[in-house]
Amino acid sequence: MPIVRRLPRFLLYLILVALSLFYLTPVYVMVVTSFKGMEEATLDRMWELPSSFDLASYATAYEKLAPHLLNSLYLTIPATLLTALLGSLNGYVLSKWRFPGANTLFTLLLFGMFIPYQSILIPLIQFMQGIGLYNSIPGLILIHVVYGIPIATLIFRNFYAGIPTEILEAAKIDGCGMMGIYRRIILPLSLSGFVVVGIWEFTQVWNEFLFAVTMTTSTQQPVMVALQNLSGSQIVQWNVQMAGALLAALPTLLVYVFLGRYFIRGLLAGSLKG
Repeated sequence: MPIVRRLPRFLLYLILVALSLFYLTPVYVMVVTSFKGMEEATLDRMWELPSSFDLASYATAYEKLAPHLLNSLYLTIPATLLTALLGSLNGYVLSKWRFPGANTLFTLLLFGMFIPYQSILIPLIQFMQGIGLYNSIPGLILIHVVYGIPIATLIFRNFYAGIPTEILEAAKIDGCGMMGIYRRIILPLSLSGFVVVGIWEFTQVWNEFLFAVTMTTSTQQPVMVALQNLSGSQIVQWNVQMAGALLAALPTLLVYVFLGRYFIRGLLAGSLKG
């Protein structure tokens, strides 16, 4: 942009720092409030640092959220792995084993990305009750895998489109079939794609609320529903709420901290190959 290029470098950095501080303001309030006692966690004192660092709010939040954190792990890890594997297989077939109607099938598959959750909620509940998976973690896994397949297929299809067809032809001459090529050639080249889909799906499933609150009750609820229930009905314990929010956000934060660079690299690889 011409205007940005004409700005002095120090002024540009100053603007970026100001915007970053503005963006991080809610995080500051969340962190400092989580270390406050009940008497300090008030709206009129939310900008103040705690007089002493109190970890009682974290102990309380963890005690209430621990079973639901495990529920979220039991839900997110299998859903992410299954979605990535099925999306990889779909992308492989649709990019390298073309058949009549492949483009139409791919278009219909992508259409699933644009169906609002709310529009299918009632028939989905009835379906899950009919197959006996309502109010269960396996039921939520099934829902998230089905909803995650379209975007996973799109990412892998673009990623595999850049793999030279000559490599696959050579493998066929050597006697490899469809799954042999996938196992020996495609899969070893798919690390970046799996990282992108894994981070995306892990984040989506972990943070999802609508299906979690409508498809499960009490002990089967993931952590995001339990976090909402921390607010209470009479008195809101802001310090416990903020501590719980940080605990609930920690897994996705760690995923981005350790795998974020691979996520960007994989996205760029997929976009350039597509």
